[in-house]
Amino acid sequence: MLRLHRSRARFRALIAAACTAVLGVTLLAGSASADETTVSAAPTAAGDKVVGYFTNWGVYDRNYHVKNIETSGSAGKLTHINYAFGNVTGGKCAIGDSYADYEKAYTADQSVDGVADTWDQPLRGNFNQLRKLKALHPGLKVIWSFGGWSWSGGFGQAAQNPAAFAQSCRELVEDPRWADVFDGIDIDWEYPNACGLTCDTSGRDAFRNLASALRAEFGSGALVTAAITADGSDGGKIDAADYAGAARYLDWYNPMTYDFFGAFAAQGPTAPHSPLTSYPGIPTEGFTSDAAVSKLKGLGIPSEKLLLGIGFYGRGWSGVTQKEPGGTATGAAPGTYEAGIEDYKVLKNSCPANGTVAGTAYAFCGNQWWSYDTPATIAGKMAYKNQQGLGGTFFWELSGDTTDGELIKSID
Repeated sequence: MLRLHRSRARFRALIAAACTAVLGVTLLAGSASADETTVSAAPTAAGDKVVGYFTNWGVYDRNYHVKNIETSGSAGKLTHINYAFGNVTGGKCAIGDSYADYEKAYTADQSVDGVADTWDQPLRGNFNQLRKLKALHPGLKVIWSFGGWSWSGGFGQAAQNPAAFAQSCRELVEDPRWADVFDGIDIDWEYPNACGLTCDTSGRDAFRNLASALRAEFGSGALVTAAITADGSDGGKIDAADYAGAARYLDWYNPMTYDFFGAFAAQGPTAPHSPLTSYPGIPTEGFTSDAAVSKLKGLGIPSEKLLLGIGFYGRGWSGVTQKEPGGTATGAAPGTYEAGIEDYKVLKNSCPANGTVAGTAYAFCGNQWWSYDTPATIAGKMAYKNQQGLGGTFFWELSGDTTDGELIKSID
């Protein structure tokens, strides 16, 4: 489970077709339509959202629990938590991991409020811990995210009957056992009418139809959001689906502006996995945060409905002899849980950043080359987010930060 989801998009750059030209940057943002005003829940003021992913499998090898969100100081800086992931199978939303989600018993020292679970209480696991965290932070919202890299294959069947899918999702999210825990739903479909772990052929309208059905089923009082591709290349994944049409039904988008490059291209060239802007020698034009934001805004999606994505981890190669980006490699650098990937909290000490490119950092140590964001580069990305008038920031994911929340503090 950990390996599958932690690398949720590790092949997306490999599968995406390279392009030779990038669309010009535009600062134009479309305004909300009349339909959007009536069908969308009232969004939080532009610019202030801080959305962090919490992974249900993190309670295993990572030993990262809801209590850690509190003890790190992160809870007070978050506006929303995306709980990852629920499954999509049989055309319906489904539980991802029942043990982690609502069965695991927490001892007093592991619990958010210091109170141990009992054997007969109706709700335990992460859901109950999130309930306790929300009690400490009444303004905090929790959104249940479905799909992800490993479980996106089920969306094609779901798209065949959007209304039935949406009904199943609402019944699960608003199950009486945990209805007070969740404030809405997030859809992480990788990717509509395009290829991710598998290839989808639902058609250009499928994502919009799914978004419309979810809004109709959940109503205006719930949050309905989506994590989407950040492939800003000409003819790339953004062009494959009607993201502009779907936007009127959604509170905001999380364009996944990370994992553009990595050791899934084992021999390199080395390149930052989350470049803010283009740079001379970038392997694929359009694989940058700015290209994605510009393209989505150019479609007429309001800037306040776009959040800037930050990775709390790095991607790296080994067998590298060149400090600057563009070097060759022999394979993926070793990682704690998966080769080629490592948490920021490890990399800041094991391979400290010693260079910057395209608004992000990189590190060359020994024969390893890593790229990742630091507090300094996140500050630059926050300046970009503000200049663009974006709705806020989201990041993948909470356990990659230091125990005192170094990265989330730089966002806040």
